[in-house]
Order: sequence, then C-alpha cells, then structure tokens
Amino acid sequence: MRKPKILVVGDVMVDNYIFGKCERISPEAPVQVVEVEKEEKVLGGAGNVVRNLLAFDAEVGFLSVVGDDEAGEWIKKKLKGINSYLFTSNRPTTKKSRIIASHQQIIRIDKEEKKRIEFEEEFIERFKEVVGEYDLVLLSDYDKGVLTPKVSQEIIKTSPIKVFVDPKRDFFKFKGATLLKPNKKEASLATQIEIKDRESLIKAGKKLKEELNLQTLIITLSEEGMAVFEEDEVTFIPTVAKEVFDVTGAGDTVLAALGYGVASGKDLIEAVKFANTAAGVVVGKVGTAVATLEEIEKYFKEQEPIKSVKELKRIVSKAKKEGKRVVFTNGCFDILHLGHIKYLQKAKELGDILIVGVNSDESVKRLKGKERPINPQYDRAYLVGNLKAVDYVTIFEEDTPYNLIKELKPDILVKGKDYEGKEVVGSDLVKETYLIEFVKGKSTTSIIERIKGC
Repeated sequence: MRKPKILVVGDVMVDNYIFGKCERISPEAPVQVVEVEKEEKVLGGAGNVVRNLLAFDAEVGFLSVVGDDEAGEWIKKKLKGINSYLFTSNRPTTKKSRIIASHQQIIRIDKEEKKRIEFEEEFIERFKEVVGEYDLVLLSDYDKGVLTPKVSQEIIKTSPIKVFVDPKRDFFKFKGATLLKPNKKEASLATQIEIKDRESLIKAGKKLKEELNLQTLIITLSEEGMAVFEEDEVTFIPTVAKEVFDVTGAGDTVLAALGYGVASGKDLIEAVKFANTAAGVVVGKVGTAVATLEEIEKYFKEQEPIKSVKELKRIVSKAKKEGKRVVFTNGCFDILHLGHIKYLQKAKELGDILIVGVNSDESVKRLKGKERPINPQYDRAYLVGNLKAVDYVTIFEEDTPYNLIKELKPDILVKGKDYEGKEVVGSDLVKETYLIEFVKGKSTTSIIERIKGC
C-alpha cells in the first residue's frame, strides 16, 4: 500500500493515566486508597486518531484547537514533527484523568469547557488552505466545541476529497458526509429507534443514511462487530476481539484504520475488516492505546491466515522493501501429517516469510482422481495456515502454481526431493530453487490405504 496523507480535524485532549495499587480503604471515607506507582499522558480525542495514523506510518495533518495553558503547550510539543494547524483559544484544554488500579479504572476526572470556538471563519479558511495537500479527511467529534454545525457543514461542502466522520451527538451537522461511523447507542438516539435485533438495526441504519444523505454508514456493534450500509446493501462484519480489557479509544482506532485503509487503496469492505482487526488489538490493551501494522497483521493472520493474491502481493512487496526473503511452496495437503510439517519447517528455514499455495478441490481431483480430496479446500488451507512455520496461505485453481508464482514473485521456490532431475514448475521465475527430502513412509496416499485396510 502506498503511504496515504490524511487530514484529521476535531477535538484534541490530554488523556492522563494514574496507575497504582489498591490494598486498603480510607479511614476518612468508604473509598479505596490508591498508591500511585506511575503516571502517563497521551494524546486523546482526535489526537488519538492522529496517534493511530502515525502508528500505521501514514502522513498526518492535524487541525484543532488548544487552550492557552500547560496542557495546550504539552499537546503542541507532542505534535512536533507533523503538520499541525493549531488554534489557541481562551478556554482550557480538555484533560481527562483516569485512576487505574490492578488494570481496573476506578474513577475519571474531567477538566474541560465545551463552548463553541469563537473563530469559526478563520478555522474554515485554514481548512480550505491545507486540504488540497491530503488524500482524505477524518472528522473526530467529541462535542467539545470545535466541530460546530457551521464548521462541519463548510468542511463537508467544500472538501475536494472524501470526508469520514466519527460523530458524537448532533448527527445532522454532518449531513452529506462520505461516511459516518456511529456506535449502536448513538444510532438509536439519533433515529429514536431502539436497536434490539437485526431488523431494527437495518431500519435505523437505512433511516439515518437516507436522512443524512450519506454515501456510506457504518454502525459499530461492540462485541457483535459492524454493519456496513452501502446503497441498498447491508454487510455484517463479525468482531475479531479475543479479550477485552479496555474499550477506551477503540472508536478512534476504527476511524483511523478506516481512513488509512481506504486512502491506501483498499476497497471499503477490506478497510472495514482492517479496522475491525485494529480494534480487536487495542481493546486487548489498557488505556488509550494504538495498534501498529505489525500487530494488526499478526492478529489478522491468527484469525484468518488464508489470503487473496492481491493481499499477498502487497505483503511480498513490503517484505522485499524490508530486505526479507520470501519462500514459496505448494501442495494438496489433503490429510495433514508429520511429513508435511517437517517439510514446511525446512522450507521456512530458507527465508523469512513462507507462503504456501494449496490446490483447490477441482485441481486436486484432476491431479489425484475423482475420490480426492478427502478434505475440502478451505479446511486444508486453514490447517496449513495455522502451522507455526507457515506465514500465509492462498488457494489456487490451476494444476500448477506457475501463474501464482509469476504474480507473487517470491525469492525462493521449494519442492520435494522427488523432483530431482525433473523440471520444477516456476523455477525460471525465482532466484533460487531448493528440493527438500520427504519423511520416509509419510504420505496422504499411505494413510488412505491404511484406512481402507482397516
């Protein structure tokens, strides 16, 4: 994916975390006593969207407002190195302090003032001056007075590029946006429809999309995933989160990942899956966290190791830029056995990333006979993809992987020792070809024969 340039506009704040331990109750009042062990500050609100984009290695611009105070100065210092277009207001910078003991948030203390910014015209003009430098705009609304109805509408109406929005309360100020991303509760309040099942969700989503004249609406559904409303079609994307420790900032991560995915060339559903996976990473952390591309890739592989050729081409391109050696091998892998695992382990040792091409069911029938395969292609590919030695798997339809190798351009091709003295398909497309000895007596055919003999 190319490096996208994204402009974030919205309410910035300081997220302050006070970590400690709690072992007693105060003698002064029936409250816990927290002994402070450490204190951390991070950019919050729209600033957390910026943090996530930087973790994705995107180029980021940030248009926001800070107060003339210590917290405002801290934000300015944290934003050094990126294109920050900050206005200074006479109101205080929003600061949220969370006290956490034993990974549990005990209390949150907010210091803020929500009055609207007093320089709407100047803010709009600044947006118009800089927006031409970017590929996409993200509006992150925390209802702190930056994204007023006038500012929001002027940005949407005058922007020459797509505008994605994470709204808070007043949805109608974002009428005409490219994409709106509320959560289920926010969508219920905006439409006055209680979302309690799929039928009510679709009703609320269609109403909101039509009334706000949106190209796309995405409603996040917490542990139920996301619902994507495009034209007359609704797509449901299930959640991938394994453990949930803290949902703080998860919405920021979703907005950042959606914007990054689309600006990088992914189609919308691919971008939603990417954002869904990023959210799965951050909710497994404590505090206002971010997800790196490496964490998302690892997490996504654990959920679904089977990749399309398009996805693999991006992965191979990125790996080669980082100086990594890509290894490719292929096979039917009909009944997974020790011989397969030993073979794949040896293949992985030859490089940094191992990609395995698995023959489709029709391809196996042509090669092995009409009684094969025993296991369907998805099952075979999924099992291979979850082996420790294997990084990625794809399914191919042809009898040989020649076209697949031509598309992926791996550095190393690996086949079995039984190809010694024979032509190895695809060897003319790679730098090196290796033949690996099979484990004696271990094969799918021999296993099937023993089963038949039982």
